[in-house]
Amino acid sequence: MKKIRVRWIIQAVCLVLVWCLKLFPNGGEWYATTIYPVCSGGLACFSSWFPFSLNDWFIYGSLAGILLYLIYAIWRKRRVKRALAHVAAYLVWVYIWFYAAWGLNYYRSDFYQRTQLERPVYSAGLFEHFLQVYTDSLNAAYCPVDTVEKDKVEAVLKAGYAALDKKYGLINPPDDLRPKPMLFPSLMSGVGVMGYIGPFFVECHVSKDLLPVQYASTCAHEMAHVLGVSSEAEANYYSYLICTTSSVREIRFSGYFSLLPYVLSNAYQVLPESDFKAWQETLRPEIIALYREKADHWRALYNPFLGEIQDKMYNWYLKGNRISSGTANYSEVISLILAAQSASF
Repeated sequence: MKKIRVRWIIQAVCLVLVWCLKLFPNGGEWYATTIYPVCSGGLACFSSWFPFSLNDWFIYGSLAGILLYLIYAIWRKRRVKRALAHVAAYLVWVYIWFYAAWGLNYYRSDFYQRTQLERPVYSAGLFEHFLQVYTDSLNAAYCPVDTVEKDKVEAVLKAGYAALDKKYGLINPPDDLRPKPMLFPSLMSGVGVMGYIGPFFVECHVSKDLLPVQYASTCAHEMAHVLGVSSEAEANYYSYLICTTSSVREIRFSGYFSLLPYVLSNAYQVLPESDFKAWQETLRPEIIALYREKADHWRALYNPFLGEIQDKMYNWYLKGNRISSGTANYSEVISLILAAQSASF
């Protein structure tokens, strides 16, 4: 009985510490700059010894173990309440581990506070200038991307992050940081997931179904999460920044091309229909064809039923962790780019 009470006390103390860091105004930023660099370095070093995803095995193994344990307790027709208590205690430890290992990055200062950039106020002139510069850069960067030298791409991206301005508040990329394959890639592709961070062991994952042109930008996005970024818009921004400033043309084009869906969405919303159509005609036909190929590729893999469930769950998850816009946060990358461009004028 004494051991159980001690275990409960330890769990309660850990839970309170997590809540305190979440609730205090600077708790998340303190965690991100002091605790997370050490924690992530240790976990990344450990997980690098395994070629498969420890995170995926932990999640799916936990789900299977909990289910089997409850079935066994029900089958024995006794100690069901005790089994439920054990499951609840285990889930609390998982909750603590998630936030201690990575999740508290959701509670750090936002992009504008860390960089001291002004949040942009929309103006037609500012957006039109961005649109013109982006379109010219996208067209100029175009090149066929038929194959990917993954080791080379990953080395270039890590070097880019290592040289990134410290004002962004990212940690240095670990030497052993490299993307891992997903345990169930077909399931992830079926719900439209191209990559994700494994928070329990600080691993990044990318889909085997990515088109070659998507690899560099997706990899850079997931690396940003590993380096302490929780916001999807921010991860998109760093992916765009790192890729488009690369001297490797294929990586540079991947960065510009990855932004196209968000540019299209924003342009469609703010431009008159005639101006939107006129702008579309300025895109190189090869880029339009590649965009349609990408859309067709992922549409063929997508399962609408599972995809809608996943989207709603992830939207709920993001909103529950201070990303108030939910999954719409991805498209807010344009605001971050406009803020950076405005500061450079």
